[in-house]
Order: sequence, then structure tokens, then C-alpha cells
Amino acid sequence: MQNKTCTCKNKNVKIKICGLFRQDDAVAVNVALPDFAGFVFYPESPRAIDFEGAKILKKILNPKILTVGIFVNEKIENILKLYEAKIIDIAQLHGSEDEDYIKTIKNMSDLTIIKALKAGSTSVLPDSADYILFDTPDKKLYGGTGKTFDWSLIPSINKPIFLAGGLNHANIINAIKTIKPFAVDISSGVETNGHKDFDKILEITKLIRGTEYE
Repeated sequence: MQNKTCTCKNKNVKIKICGLFRQDDAVAVNVALPDFAGFVFYPESPRAIDFEGAKILKKILNPKILTVGIFVNEKIENILKLYEAKIIDIAQLHGSEDEDYIKTIKNMSDLTIIKALKAGSTSVLPDSADYILFDTPDKKLYGGTGKTFDWSLIPSINKPIFLAGGLNHANIINAIKTIKPFAVDISSGVETNGHKDFDKILEITKLIRGTEYE
């Protein structure tokens, strides 16, 4: 577990709202202005988006918001196509992508990489990844579950981490105080009936940025 103490206001904790796939989603996050917005390029996800859909949302989004493409064992050329088209700024890898896969991307571009791992996993941490995202351990092979987990399963590592897994307005402050992550990754926690909820997005971003950590 991370043991770094944060005595500053949590405006330094980055916020990612993941799973945008409607134009209304982009409009909502433009008001809240999180640091990152996620596009899921995984067809089996209920929040899946394609190249053209993401291109439209990217044009709507405030350019201050970095876009993260979420992939599962995607062909590298498809990821680079999205990056070169300036639709994504960062790639988040949720499959079985290994160190060689990430090195190949790095050798072909300057794309920032987030590697997602299940908390408690015995997977080797990829040295070439810029960030590690920890999510709920689950029998599901890929993707998030929208459920919280035992945060003590998160190892102490020398890379900045994104914390995911069932984060919402009720647990987000405790999560940040406990883990001291670089960023929090929120998806279902700001949804109503499977769609992004403007009020919930605004509520959680205000809560995070308006609370003081010790």
C-alpha cells in the first residue's frame, strides 16, 4: 500500500471520468472539467465507442481534458491510428498486454501508457508503462466490475497509480485518503440507468476538489 502522506488539498488528485459514448457525456464533463475522459474501444463493453464516435466526442471535449482510449488486446496499429488522429492522448490497456507489447508501442510513438491490473494479481508490473491502474479482482477476464474491493490488496509500487473499482460520492474521499493515488477512475459511480449523469459527475468532481487531505 502506498504510504505517501498528502497534506495538500486534493485538487492535486487527478480525476478520470471513463466510459463516455454519447454527446451528452462530453457536454457534461466539459462543465466538470476532469483531468481525463475515457473512451472504451472494446466491443463487448456496454459503453463501447468506435473511431467515428470518439472523433465526434473529441471535438466536443474541452482540449484541457486528456482523452484515454481503453483497449483489450487491441492491434497496436489500431491504437496508433487513434493516437495519430489525435482522438486519444493516452492508451489504457486492460488485456494480457505484456512488456514487449508496451515496448513496441513506445518504440513506435510517444504514447503514454496506463496498464490496468486486477488488485492482488500476480502479474508482473510492466516497466515500460507510465502508470498502473488497479481495479477490482474478479473472475471476469477483462474490464471493470463497478464494485469496490479490499484496498490492502494494492501493492506499494514506484509508479503513480490510478484507482478504479466502484468509486462513487460515498466512498471516494476515503479511497483517496487511504490509497493516495495519482488519479481516481470513475465510471458507473456517476451513472444512472447505465448513462452518465450530469449531476453525479458535477457532484463528485466538486467533492474531490473541495476536500482537504491529511
